[in-house]
Amino acid sequence: MAVNVEVPELGESIAEVQLGDWLVQPGQWVEVDTPLVEMESDKATVELPAPVAGQLVEVLKPSGEFADVGEAVAV
Repeated sequence: MAVNVEVPELGESIAEVQLGDWLVQPGQWVEVDTPLVEMESDKATVELPAPVAGQLVEVLKPSGEFADVGEAVAV
C-alpha cells in the first residue's frame, strides 16, 4: 500500500518549507525514520524522515520547490 510522505508541522508560524536535497532516490528502499529530504524554513533546516519502511516510489516535489505543511512531497 502506498503511503504519502507529507510535510509535518514544524512550528506555529511555519506554513511553508523549501525542499533541499533529496537524500534518497526513487526506487531505493528505506527503513522507518530514514532521512528522505532536507527541508528549509525561515527558522531552521531539518530532515524529513520516512514514516514507514518501504520503497520510495515517486518524488512529487523536486529540490528547490516550496511545499505547504500537510502537502505530500513523495510516495
